[in-house]
Amino acid sequence: MFSTLKKNPLFLFLSRFFLLFAACFAVYELWLHREGSIDGAIINNTIFFSQKLLHLFGYHTFTSTTDTVRVIGIDGTHGLWIGDPCDGLSLFALFTCLIVSYPGSAKNKLWFIPAGLVLIHFLNILRITILCIIVLKSPSALEFNHTYTFQLLVYGFIFLLWMIWVNKYGKSESRKWKVESRK
Repeated sequence: MFSTLKKNPLFLFLSRFFLLFAACFAVYELWLHREGSIDGAIINNTIFFSQKLLHLFGYHTFTSTTDTVRVIGIDGTHGLWIGDPCDGLSLFALFTCLIVSYPGSAKNKLWFIPAGLVLIHFLNILRITILCIIVLKSPSALEFNHTYTFQLLVYGFIFLLWMIWVNKYGKSESRKWKVESRK
């Protein structure tokens, strides 16, 4: 039974995905998060570009970035504190693990993964920008939008990117095995 299960494309994909994601999680928790420079760099970049967008929309902003305090806001508000879980790094890992785990050419993965990471980061910049505006216009709506609306949008976007990969660039392992079994 296990030999049959090992040939099941869904089992192989899920096995690869969970092992890879667990490895990424372990590396992050045991090393990267403690070291802190990657989280700090991503958050500072997010704040920088969110501030540029807010200025483009005509808002006057403030920021405060130290090793422990990372805040961006529109003048007259308390702003947003951006913690490590909000930097998108776990989303980068999720997306990368999905693409790496699903069959497809390495050549396509080499451009699709970085492109997806840039798009996910840009979406996070938009999220922070909009949350700053929500703090100004309707502070009571912040918690709901942060917790639900943007979670749904971001995870939905990652799922959309993965579906694009599966349908356009991924190779079906079941088709590959059928061809190999005929030889």
